[in-house]
Amino acid sequence: MTGGPQKWIYLIGFSLICLKMVTSAKTAPEIPTIDQAYSKISNSITVEWATVPGATSYLLTAKDGDTVIETMVASSPGTVTGLKAATLYQITVRSISAAGRSQASPPTQAKTVLAAPILEVSSPSPDSILVQWEAVCMAIGFSVSLMRANGLGRIWKENTTNTSLTFSGLEAGTLYTIKAYAWNANGVPGDDSTCNQRTSPRAPDHVQVSFDSGALKASVSWAPTEGASNYTVMASSENSELSCSTTLSSCTISSLRCGTEYLVSVLASNDAGSSKSPSAVTLKTVACAPARVMIREEPPGHLSVAWSNVDLGDYYVAFVKSDDGLEVHCNTSLTQCNFPSECGFTYFISVFAYNKAGQSPLGDIFNYTTAPCCPSDINPVMVSSDRVEIVWSPVRGAELYETKAVDGSNVVECNDTVPACTLSALECDTKYNITVYSLSDIRGSNTSCTAQPITTAPCSPEIKNVSKDAFSMINVHWQSVNDDAIYTVTAQGEKGLYWCSSTGESCTMGALPCGSVFSVTAVAETQAGRSLPSYSVPLETVPCCPVGLTVTQVTQSVINVSWTIGTVAQTYLTVLESQTGQSKCHTHQNHCLLGCITCGINYTVALKAISATGLTADCAFQSYSSSACCPLGVKLYRLGPNGIRIYWQASRGSANYSTDLYGSKGIFTCAPGAGLSFCDVTEIPCGDVYTVMVSPVAETGLKLTFCPKKIYSVTCSGSTLGVIYRGKRNAE
Repeated sequence: MTGGPQKWIYLIGFSLICLKMVTSAKTAPEIPTIDQAYSKISNSITVEWATVPGATSYLLTAKDGDTVIETMVASSPGTVTGLKAATLYQITVRSISAAGRSQASPPTQAKTVLAAPILEVSSPSPDSILVQWEAVCMAIGFSVSLMRANGLGRIWKENTTNTSLTFSGLEAGTLYTIKAYAWNANGVPGDDSTCNQRTSPRAPDHVQVSFDSGALKASVSWAPTEGASNYTVMASSENSELSCSTTLSSCTISSLRCGTEYLVSVLASNDAGSSKSPSAVTLKTVACAPARVMIREEPPGHLSVAWSNVDLGDYYVAFVKSDDGLEVHCNTSLTQCNFPSECGFTYFISVFAYNKAGQSPLGDIFNYTTAPCCPSDINPVMVSSDRVEIVWSPVRGAELYETKAVDGSNVVECNDTVPACTLSALECDTKYNITVYSLSDIRGSNTSCTAQPITTAPCSPEIKNVSKDAFSMINVHWQSVNDDAIYTVTAQGEKGLYWCSSTGESCTMGALPCGSVFSVTAVAETQAGRSLPSYSVPLETVPCCPVGLTVTQVTQSVINVSWTIGTVAQTYLTVLESQTGQSKCHTHQNHCLLGCITCGINYTVALKAISATGLTADCAFQSYSSSACCPLGVKLYRLGPNGIRIYWQASRGSANYSTDLYGSKGIFTCAPGAGLSFCDVTEIPCGDVYTVMVSPVAETGLKLTFCPKKIYSVTCSGSTLGVIYRGKRNAE
């Protein structure tokens, strides 16, 4: 085990000590005798004894109950320290030499003196020092003395049973030494305490305050005070306290609050304490900038600026500056000012409060933009049945224009950034109240803009019917809902423009050229403008009649009717009519052959021009007499050697005839007398073949050539002289 050797070493050591003690007891020094024991310091007792020969040192023992405190000293007197104050101790002394130590001396009792009071010193006023201490155990009184630390002047000494004492009548700012001790019931004084204390300085006087309203700071100055090592300036209000410290005789307090009343005092201080100036100086700062600024424009053109009342404000000045640089202001003791305003301006508004300290700090700068101006020169540049185009001059402050057209409960509107608007999808012939509102992002719409009445152009009429009367007049009928409108109907064609007008629902046009196609439209017109034209209705006039109608007898039973082309007629209808009947010819050419004509009869010839759509123009009515009938029974008789009589049988009706003989030796013609049916040709050669034609002669003197032709041979035989021989063949 590790503990075995250590145990044996301990026992051997202990035995050696006992042996040494036994040996020293035989040679130990004499026991000392205590002469006296006393205490001058609360934590020690001093012991005096006679010197013991051969002793090299002494062991002092102080015992208090179970507590033993030993101190080794070299000679008498010796002091035991580390004791408790005001405590009774049993004191013994032992002498020690090389041979050993003696037995303890007979005990002596000694009591430690009272502890020194623990001082707390202050200077409550420049001419006094307050000394305070806690109670000292077993003390019945205290002695306190005070003198200048430099030793000059008088000494103040006071005894008291209290635990505080005030020395008055001292010099301000002076360093004093204070000493105090306690005594017990036997009058034995205890330990004393010593400390230094300086009296506090006197309060500064002649305090002056200079306020800087722009920087919200105050410069405070005063007369220096003896003994002051530092100064503190305090500015106190209900809600705050500001201060500054300096070793000089002036100080600046910053960050003062507007609209606040401060009490300014100066505190002089040193290590002993401080003293405040006897009376505070009142400092009223500038008023704060007015808050809750309200700006209204009621009515337009009048700007009202109101604000809340502020502390320490004597009067107010409101400044209003427009964005064109013009500034106005008002000075008032009230909390409201009124200014004239104009539309479309931005005003910058600031309000200051004033008092004797000066102008309040700059508060918030408010801007108020009045409603943009209303357009005043609204001009319609185009008004139609369903649209109105209007323009106006740009107005100040307007960023957007809103145009509204109101017709009862119906509203048509448009928004645009340009000073123009086209209102579409309007009702025709309707009165609208049109208002142009100017808007801005800041103020919105100017609701005071006035309306302008504008009536849209009339509605388009609807043509219901186009007809032609017996006098070739064109009658146009339409339907419309317009009020007080004048209607104009136009017929536009290649051959010109024709029109008629009316306030009703019909009008008549005449003298339209033939053979033309027209587009007929109707337009309504009022003071508001013209309507859109109606849907057009086509109108085709009858074709023009041809000129130069000519009737030519082709044969005895056929005539040819011809005319001049140049009209828009597509076909023509020719009618030949008499009491015996009627003959027709429908052709697209400029002539027509009519057959089954009875010779020698009066006819009526009618021509009608017909267009591609079937329109018919009755063009010509004239009388025509058919030619006389060709004679019958044409015969030749010899009249002498060189003469021939041509004989025929007259046909129905009276007619004049002409006789022609065509031979190789010439053409021979004769005309009978009135009412005769024969004709003599003299000096005609014989021995030739003649073609003979007897033709009726028209009233115009025209000889008709469509009668039959006959061939005859005229011989020169003597036996047949005067005899006519008919040829074998007839020719027509």
